[in-house]
Amino acid sequence: MIEHDEPRSPQADSQTTPSKTDETVEEGGKGRARGAFAEYRETLQTIVIAVLIALGIRTFAFEPFNIPSGSMIPTLLVGDYLFVSKFSYGYTRYSFPFSPPLFEGRLFGGLPERGDVAVFRKPGEEDTDYIKRIVGLPGDRIQMIRGVLHINGEPVKREKLREGNGGASFTEYAETLPNGRTHLIRERSDSEVTDNTSEYQVPEGHVFAMGDNRDNSQDSRALYDVGYVPVENLIGRAEILFFSHDGTARFWEVWRWPFAVRFGRIFDGIE
Repeated sequence: MIEHDEPRSPQADSQTTPSKTDETVEEGGKGRARGAFAEYRETLQTIVIAVLIALGIRTFAFEPFNIPSGSMIPTLLVGDYLFVSKFSYGYTRYSFPFSPPLFEGRLFGGLPERGDVAVFRKPGEEDTDYIKRIVGLPGDRIQMIRGVLHINGEPVKREKLREGNGGASFTEYAETLPNGRTHLIRERSDSEVTDNTSEYQVPEGHVFAMGDNRDNSQDSRALYDVGYVPVENLIGRAEILFFSHDGTARFWEVWRWPFAVRFGRIFDGIE
């Protein structure tokens, strides 16, 4: 006896045999998912690479800082933003974010020059950044006599430029250090507490830092507070201003921004 196949209805065929349309939709969905994942992965990789590049530049090349106080007037004003070169004095633990204790001392280091405007970690409060001018190197003898800076027993030349009254009377001078570098300083008078001091002997491995606003600066003259700055605490040398504002416009006062920006200071070098 020959057996005959039972006839199948079109409905039964449609239930047991997947259509090409269903397969295409399924494969298309998987393809879109894979494409979205690949796009997400590429975006994440781009962000990670950008962050690593930014951290590398900040750690080894340049780091931005802003000026919150007037201790460096007239050279730097409150509201100035500047770049500090990290490679100028080499690298220490303080060159890295969060100051990890990876090593001691300074790698590829060199001493600053007299007259450099430097950012450093405040001795004893290493989570605080200070910016001052380096006027004394290891072994130097520093003293203030009637407002005049003396280095190794010799008075530093200063030339009176102008008098002013910015809320309090002051006099500005051009001060020329022994290496020939000239910068501006500001004095209220020559009879303030820090205008007449005993002689300081800068220890080895340290520098002596002072603010250009001589009567309004807490610096190395205050041995009980800042004192001598360990070379290890140096972060870098201030190089150039990239932005400056006078603080008269709040963040949300967009219409006042153009009048608050000190356009004349942008991209100025720091002497």
